[in-house]
Amino acid sequence: MQRSDYLLSQLDVLEAESIHIFREVAAEFERPVLLFSGGKDSLVMLRLAEKAFWPAPIPFPVMHVDTGHNFPEVIEFRDRRVAELGVRLVVASVQDAIDSGRVAEQKGRRASRNRLQIVPLLDAIEEHRFDAAFGGARRDEEKARAKERVVSFRDEFGQWDPKNQRPELWNLFNTRIQQGEHVRVFPLSNWTELDIWDYVRRERLELPSIYFAHTRRVFERDGLLLDAETGFANRGDDEPEFEATVRYRTVGDASCTGAVKSSAATLDEVIEEIAATRITERGQTRADDRTSEAAMEDRKKEGYF
Repeated sequence: MQRSDYLLSQLDVLEAESIHIFREVAAEFERPVLLFSGGKDSLVMLRLAEKAFWPAPIPFPVMHVDTGHNFPEVIEFRDRRVAELGVRLVVASVQDAIDSGRVAEQKGRRASRNRLQIVPLLDAIEEHRFDAAFGGARRDEEKARAKERVVSFRDEFGQWDPKNQRPELWNLFNTRIQQGEHVRVFPLSNWTELDIWDYVRRERLELPSIYFAHTRRVFERDGLLLDAETGFANRGDDEPEFEATVRYRTVGDASCTGAVKSSAATLDEVIEEIAATRITERGQTRADDRTSEAAMEDRKKEGYF
């Protein structure tokens, strides 16, 4: 038998690493939860969790921090996929936090509920006593992502301190925490956007339809094509809407998530498009990450990511 028969593909190596992380965290923590938005990264994580514990069911719930300003296609897909897997869905609602006075709705043309997710997320973690939260962050997305460990410590206030990083030697993760503290765990840390799409193709994963080219009413703001159909983006009179053939590289709050002009209607066409681009998905599609280079890191320190 030739030595090459033992070699694993890039996707096999990434998959094995992520499955190891899922199993290690499930063994070390009492109440893990998987943060789930219905987007491509969280759907890949669901598949990895399936494989990690098969034939047993996924041994922890999934949680969506719902801004109330999501794309309807994504919410419909989220509910259907969770029902198919038979896992428990926990919804942390921004609207409930607004109604209870826990957070204040932003005003103005560029108002977004994206930053308001921090309070309901931390409230849900405290209420359900989750001690480890799996997130879909990847190090290729943004500079602040690349600073974190796979197992990232959060203090009793849910905050991340980059100066308080814990060493991760080889595949040994520091999982020791005190009561009231928790960790965020990133099984996709070493994946790229292209890896995600290659894995979606290999595993034949279904995705929400807005990831593929479709005709949509949009308007332009600061170089982004924002959704004009849901009304969440507060379009001004000087921002005319028009129809365009677009798709979304990432999904999130419709008030600040931009589409890209694209004719990529199949997985192969999307992968070809992603392979040729040199702009990260967040840099191309997220208005709130364009406010400053430190926007992502600021939110991480506040406890959201």
